[in-house]
Amino acid sequence: MPAEIGFYHLTRTPLQQALPRLLGRVIGQGGRAMVLCGGPERLAALDDALWLSADPDWLPHGSPRGAGLAADPALQPIWLTTEDAGAAGAPNGARFLFLVDGAESARLDAFDRVFDLFDGNDEAAVAAARQRWSAAKSAGHALSYWQQGARGWEKKGQG
Repeated sequence: MPAEIGFYHLTRTPLQQALPRLLGRVIGQGGRAMVLCGGPERLAALDDALWLSADPDWLPHGSPRGAGLAADPALQPIWLTTEDAGAAGAPNGARFLFLVDGAESARLDAFDRVFDLFDGNDEAAVAAARQRWSAAKSAGHALSYWQQGARGWEKKGQG
């Protein structure tokens, strides 16, 4: 089944500021999210950013690098990982997938909605996002393109 994929072009704020707000919307509606990071350094940076976020001020989350309850994905509304969802889907039961740093998932169909966030100030990241857009369109997924504007996210197109 095709997924709904939104490409989010970061132009005004860095990922560490934009991601918490998007995750806050998902959690605020009772959803669960999985954030697929491009590497362990990004996972650690986002883990810190979510704990320190002021807007929203509480984003309960965990990751494999956590200890105790923080390392149990079933208990976490937000799961940060560098591992793609397997055949069983997200380990925390998430229906929303966030892809950062060009991370790709072979299981897009396991999610209701996918957020592909990329840095508009990085030419290589923009070029890679265009390639992911083309591949997702060829695979029959429903696509939308969002860009940061003066008043927040602005929908600029769909495919």
